[in-house]
Amino acid sequence: MTYLFALIIAIIFLILGIVKLKIHPFFVLLLVAIGYGFMTGMEVNLIIESINSGFGDLMGKIGLIILFGVIIGTILEKSGGALVIATHILKVIGEKSIHLAMMVTGYILSIPVFADSAFLMMNPLNKALSHKAGASFAGTTGALAFGLMATHVMVPPTPGPIAAAGILGADLGHVIGWGLLVSALSLTTCYWFAKRIASKIVIPYNVEPITKHQRQPTLWKSLLAILIPIILIVIKSVLDYPSLELNDSIFIQIISFLGTPVIALLVGVLLSLLLPERLDEKVFSSNGWIGESLRTAAPIILITGAGGIFGKMIQNSGITDSITTLFTDLNIGLFFPFLLAACLKTAQGSSTVALITTASIVAPMMSLLGLDDPFSVTMTVLAIGAGSAVMSHANDSFFWVITQITGMNIKQGNQIQTVGTLILGVTAMVVIFIITLVMV
Repeated sequence: MTYLFALIIAIIFLILGIVKLKIHPFFVLLLVAIGYGFMTGMEVNLIIESINSGFGDLMGKIGLIILFGVIIGTILEKSGGALVIATHILKVIGEKSIHLAMMVTGYILSIPVFADSAFLMMNPLNKALSHKAGASFAGTTGALAFGLMATHVMVPPTPGPIAAAGILGADLGHVIGWGLLVSALSLTTCYWFAKRIASKIVIPYNVEPITKHQRQPTLWKSLLAILIPIILIVIKSVLDYPSLELNDSIFIQIISFLGTPVIALLVGVLLSLLLPERLDEKVFSSNGWIGESLRTAAPIILITGAGGIFGKMIQNSGITDSITTLFTDLNIGLFFPFLLAACLKTAQGSSTVALITTASIVAPMMSLLGLDDPFSVTMTVLAIGAGSAVMSHANDSFFWVITQITGMNIKQGNQIQTVGTLILGVTAMVVIFIITLVMV
């Protein structure tokens, strides 16, 4: 009970530090981890070792992966490649199905591009098309936001799911494959909510002209940086199945190398360099697109590393032995990481922080929860992602981006974004639970 009490106190201080005191999550995670170590009576040398190994081991696995994912998203956004993809999606689906078009656009764009940035980029297009189609701006905005959120929390190479997969040791190809399926299925209820419920809300708006880039890249170039890394990672995951018993040929070795997540995303970075009009200092300088990517990725990498420290501290404290009986009797499995992520997301606002923190806490407990086989580890990452969607409200930056850019008031934001993300997260968890019943 001492260990459990210390963990509860640590989580309370974590939430208070981020939400009330507005301290950067990196320092809160680091200080809470050290405090937890002392509360549980760990020796000083073991606390220091947990800090070094918790940060270093995790950064060695996913630090570059997060950075490369951010670079791909930034170049897609700045070059106009993301807008090209969005425009073609809208042409294919059609203006009459504007809600579906915006949801699918958000679903695809949020895989490489941050949800906040993608929404800012898509809002003028959403507004113009809603006006042209005579559709409710509130409904199409909800559809876009839910599509963005679904892949933001469940599909790599978005940094949050990458970090959670790295912390738990999940196969990234499996997370991508199952994440695409789960996030897509979970949007079915959100589509109904956006079209039937959110559309009844009236948001006054003015249609503004859409600013276009002087030269936009072609669609196939824009898609290369997204699709090729995903295809390489998935192929490697398939080839790694022991039952295939493939020969160790040169071809297999090349695919295994290129399909390693860090190399696959590096390939994506190189392919994204086909998009800019010119490869000059606007792209490569410290104040250019690459420099902006580094500034964006740094806090995420540091928070992830601090989450690794917290997880290693929990692991080395001996808590797993003390709670074996408790979790054996409760038998709640995947619902524990889902509920913990949902509590953290609702309390402090950031889905990425909720993903990383929950994965760090759950990692030492996987065997106790009965989730230590490869398939269950993948489902755990997705369950954490589902929980980290619940609920987006006033402490979430994405909530304020949506409300301020569209002109929603707080009540309308809660009616659309908060309720919608609750529906998204719960639906995703139900889908995950059904999949595990069928597959296990």
